[in-house]
Amino acid sequence: MQKFKKVLVANRGEIAIRVMRTCREMGIATVAVYSEADSKALHVRYADEAYCIGPAASSQSYLQMEKVLEVCKKTGADAVHPGYGFLSENAAFARLLSENKITLIGPSPEAMEIMGSKIASKQAVEKFGVPLVPGINEAIKDEHAALEIAKKVGFPVLVKASAGGGGKGMRVVFEESEFVSSLRTAQSEAKSAFGDDSVFIEKYVGGPRHIEFQILADNFGNICYLFERECSIQRRHQKLVEEAPSVALTPELRKEMGTAAVNVARACNYTGAGTVEFLLGDTGNFYFLEMNTRLQVEHPVTECITGLDLVREQIRIAQGEELGYVQDDLKINGHAIELRICAEDPMNNFLPSVGTLVDYELPKGPGIRVDDCMEPGMEIPIFYDNMVAKLIAWGSDRETAIARLKRAITEYKITGVETTLAFGTFVLNHEKFLNGDFDTHFIGNYFKPEDLLPPAPDDNMQKALAIAAGCYFQSNKASGAAAPANASSAGGEWLKKRKKYYS
Repeated sequence: MQKFKKVLVANRGEIAIRVMRTCREMGIATVAVYSEADSKALHVRYADEAYCIGPAASSQSYLQMEKVLEVCKKTGADAVHPGYGFLSENAAFARLLSENKITLIGPSPEAMEIMGSKIASKQAVEKFGVPLVPGINEAIKDEHAALEIAKKVGFPVLVKASAGGGGKGMRVVFEESEFVSSLRTAQSEAKSAFGDDSVFIEKYVGGPRHIEFQILADNFGNICYLFERECSIQRRHQKLVEEAPSVALTPELRKEMGTAAVNVARACNYTGAGTVEFLLGDTGNFYFLEMNTRLQVEHPVTECITGLDLVREQIRIAQGEELGYVQDDLKINGHAIELRICAEDPMNNFLPSVGTLVDYELPKGPGIRVDDCMEPGMEIPIFYDNMVAKLIAWGSDRETAIARLKRAITEYKITGVETTLAFGTFVLNHEKFLNGDFDTHFIGNYFKPEDLLPPAPDDNMQKALAIAAGCYFQSNKASGAAAPANASSAGGEWLKKRKKYYS
């Protein structure tokens, strides 16, 4: 068994700090790498050592495998934690480290390759009896043959890229006449995004929930599932609100899906922390979607309900330790919900919001956790993901967790950029969310930008605004200051345009 003395964290932002904190608790020194744009970032200051590896663009810095390796050798790092994104699921990087006797805190490159291909992963898990969405598990080579398969599966169908994710290279086809053009578009987009135009066909599951299971696997064949996370509230196939456990699962279904997740891990001889994602239909049928061979952004909600530090578990496994517990030892304790606070404008189709943080004040109190990397005066970089922080609330039950998260949102002060804080309040107040009656179409079905505006002022409010405007006019008349045009309605218009949501 190897005990790490120094770990290089090949990432940035909140996940870099998250990993470094656990390393510090374990007595392990840390090394940060950073781009020129991140020279003043908090993870650079938090680490024991820090080295610049290139310009702002990730392709010239955080994705430079040889530069990361060079810093490993210079500092004598025993291992590399890749976080998520960047090199975290790069099999070539895993092999490069192995060839240089440096441990990747993650799975083998072979497991990454199998699960990195949606086609290869489906072929692997099918042998272990894991449910799959009806369709074909091989790349489309002929348009006409593919059309016949689509007709056999039955429209609507989903044309989906084998490599990558995030909704790229994916098209829902409702009519036979749209199939060939949609297929070509998906192939072109997949080629551009992932360098691989391989796509396959599966039945489109309408109105599904997105349920994922956290698994841990050691090098001795021991595998446990750490229950599920509900990740159905998404925009453009990117999650915004996650919770654990899901209100949609019975104990029996939880066990069935958890067992399937363990079998997915067995299908690729997986080690470390991983996440198996499923689609859950409204009839209770579930289907394997994909496996993420890394730590997930939303891992804190699992930590909250299990009491396990997933980064610590990753490090323990990479050092050659056994899990030390079995499935029956794990229990669900309470409920946790996470809101991703992104610098984007929900009022404008969630477009990125670039700027400098003016005010930045964190919420506190019982059951509240914030994983972040920001402070006042910092700029939201245009080169990387625009997530500012993750706001997590835990409670003894779902109602308590919701109440705490709503309270924490009101205490979280961020000015200078638009964020998804107000959207979080909208979700937490929505009847469908409160009842647990929602799926991946929640935003499309229920959210409208005007939902974040305060209600229009009633007659009494209009009169109060008119009086206020009159007072403003009188107080400035003596000095010769001109009243604003349409003074009596100025306050009301100003209120209508405000983008802050009042619960």
